[in-house]
Amino acid sequence: MKYYSLASGSKGNCFVVQTKESIVVIDCGSTKKHLINSFTKIDINYTQVDALLITHGHIDHVSQVKMFANIPIFSPAPFNNGLGYQQVVPFMSFNINELSITPIPLSHDSEITVGYVIEDALEKLVYITDTGYIKNTLISMLKDAQYIVLESNHDPEMLMNSRRPHGIKTRILSDNGHLSNEACAEVLRKIVSLKTKEIILAHLSDEANSSVLAYKTTYDLLVSLGYFPELKIASQFEIVTGGSIS
Repeated sequence: MKYYSLASGSKGNCFVVQTKESIVVIDCGSTKKHLINSFTKIDINYTQVDALLITHGHIDHVSQVKMFANIPIFSPAPFNNGLGYQQVVPFMSFNINELSITPIPLSHDSEITVGYVIEDALEKLVYITDTGYIKNTLISMLKDAQYIVLESNHDPEMLMNSRRPHGIKTRILSDNGHLSNEACAEVLRKIVSLKTKEIILAHLSDEANSSVLAYKTTYDLLVSLGYFPELKIASQFEIVTGGSIS
């Protein structure tokens, strides 16, 4: 299983999972130019991928959904533009070729928000962004993944010292907001294992976080646990790749 993070952050999000048999895209937020250029760089024709998976309806996750109008689109809620889709329901798994895909419920200020657990016969990838917290009842589903993509959105002190309106700060810190660096580390404490090969910290705020802080928070946690998977930071504009197709 191979992955590509094409965009991650408040200006847009797009992630690609590739196996020998399948290519699925998770979210399609960013500029059309950036996405077209990124797909060209990774040598994938976005019009011929097997499916587009949507996590929720915020614009930074769906802005370019029309680019994928001719492929199967899976979403937890309808689109404002009336584009056709197949509705996903939390915990109801479905298959894309050899991939088993399970939507998991998250807590965010959108109508419905999900993450995804994607598995083939050999490996498992967890994809979670845009959530204020993760229910303990989900932990067993998230354990033992080879690849973990997890939101590490903000540093609370930097957030409170930012110029953002108080209402936005309160929303981000709420159970319907985003995971802080510390909250991300606490989730990882529960789900990382010796099977974990790579961790990708995602959806970092460019105003209320830094890659150094996010990396250090999770790195210190991993050292305390005695686990040493490769740790990466997803970027807003740079492609981050990992995994392999054997």
